[in-house]
Amino acid sequence: MTEIANALGGDEREPTYPTLRPRDAATLILIDRAGPVPKVLLGRRHHGHKFMPGKFVYPGGRVEPQDRRIATVGTLDPRVQAKLMQRQQRPSPIKARAFAVAAIREVAEETGLLVGRKTATAPALPDGPWSDFTKARVQPDLGLLHFIARAITPPGRPRRFDTRFFATDASAVAHRIDGVVGPDSELVELVWLPITQAKEHDLARITQVILGELERRIAAGFGHDLPVPFYRMLRGQSVRVYL
Repeated sequence: MTEIANALGGDEREPTYPTLRPRDAATLILIDRAGPVPKVLLGRRHHGHKFMPGKFVYPGGRVEPQDRRIATVGTLDPRVQAKLMQRQQRPSPIKARAFAVAAIREVAEETGLLVGRKTATAPALPDGPWSDFTKARVQPDLGLLHFIARAITPPGRPRRFDTRFFATDASAVAHRIDGVVGPDSELVELVWLPITQAKEHDLARITQVILGELERRIAAGFGHDLPVPFYRMLRGQSVRVYL
């Protein structure tokens, strides 16, 4: 459990904050398996950010209320949906799909990569972050996503998230919007790296853990039947259970 303790335990010298309720969040990891060595997409955060400045991260962020109402093509694999609904307060299929929708939206907002399926006509999506999907005639496709991990930020941190980590193949990107990543953006650069090389970059500890989990899942066939680890702190101890 040392790996998990390092990922969730934090530095004892870090200041503590009043216990906050974690916010639901979602992350989507893109994997390029076209070559002999799988590569993952990481983005480097702007150094001006208060939260993880300069770190290499997966695109992701908070789940928004609108994510429950977005029209999609394809549905979550039933095994993915079932795992997303485990260990939830008031679980529902609508809430489960909202996590996946949020992951796709966050990737689009932070990288300009639209994950989904090209359509003959513009999909009926709301304005705001979904307008690029409408213009590009891309509808988000939940059937392309794998659920690979869940982690809750430990108590006492200034920001807490209950994050669901999804992954999908790079071929799921149906369109790219230029100019989203740059020196004045949330992510200043994107890099495709082999997993072993990615581990050598400036990563948060939980990002390192998820990279290891991704590596194991790819080696095991990357199927929906694989157990999904859930990392959290319980009574001051780092805990990992499987969904």
